[in-house]
Amino acid sequence: MLKIGDIEMKNQVVLAPMAGVCNPAFRLIAKEFGTGLVCAEMVSDKAIIHGNKRTREMLFVDEREKPLSLQIFGGDRKSLVEAAKVVNQETNADIIDINMGCPVPKVTKCDAGARWLLDPNKIYEMVSAVVESVSKPVTVKMRIGWDSEHIYAVENARAVERAGGQAVSVHGRTREQLYTGHANWDIIKEVKEAVSIPVIGNGDVASPEDARRMLDLTNCDGVMIGRGALGNPWMLYRTIEYLQTGELLPDPSPEEKIRIAILHMDRLVALKGEAVAVREMRKHLAWYLKGFKGSARIKDVIMEETKRDDMVRILDQFVSQLHMVDNDEPSTSAASPAAVAQ
Repeated sequence: MLKIGDIEMKNQVVLAPMAGVCNPAFRLIAKEFGTGLVCAEMVSDKAIIHGNKRTREMLFVDEREKPLSLQIFGGDRKSLVEAAKVVNQETNADIIDINMGCPVPKVTKCDAGARWLLDPNKIYEMVSAVVESVSKPVTVKMRIGWDSEHIYAVENARAVERAGGQAVSVHGRTREQLYTGHANWDIIKEVKEAVSIPVIGNGDVASPEDARRMLDLTNCDGVMIGRGALGNPWMLYRTIEYLQTGELLPDPSPEEKIRIAILHMDRLVALKGEAVAVREMRKHLAWYLKGFKGSARIKDVIMEETKRDDMVRILDQFVSQLHMVDNDEPSTSAASPAAVAQ
């Protein structure tokens, strides 16, 4: 099993820290679907220090989500250390993760995120400063390099290890690639062979079979799933089952997908209020509805909705119409974990 410091996960599956997605509403569903470790979306070090209300909300951890990794980013050593101290002392997160993989310009221009990939010495300096100032395990999430000419994944991972980092997650793309092209799992394998701390592989894991192949090829300690879980927490559940038993569970039925989508929305409403939650839920529902007949039309309708009850009515009607159009034998769907609320 995956173990980071003295934190032991019940399996090797990790939910990636996706911005705008991994709030407590979705993280809790991922945990109820069996995920070994869930990661919160990244938070700016300066925002944490300034302590505004929205940032403090982003630091909230539901006890049911644990073990949980809370991710911070920044380019200044002093502010990064101060932010880490806040997470260490004032949150019940289990792990502090440092982002050095975010490719967006507004982050890299601040000498943060993927910008670190060009300088192993800075990685050592920053990570060691954080490790020395906190008691929680410190980990790093990185990409393999800045671009195809500057791939220092092995040197960077070694710098993390020397600095006292307890694990490293490696996305097999460069900053230049963003989310295009293919993830290079061979470099993840090289990182695993170069360090003794746990290595978590990330990139192009879109099915349980992909997760198995990544583990077999790279020998990494865990597999991180990001975009494959968008609107599809069953991907997490099915991957765990496949890795543990070799059984490939079927996809969920439309009713099951909509039930969990509504649960997701209701948790967002409780977290952020109806107006914000319903607006934020539009993109999630587009993901939940992906692959269903007529989903393009229903997505257009959903993008205009502002009320929770109206959204539920539209979704329920859509599922009913699916059965009228396709009245075949009922499909066997992947059973959801009993822990997921009704």
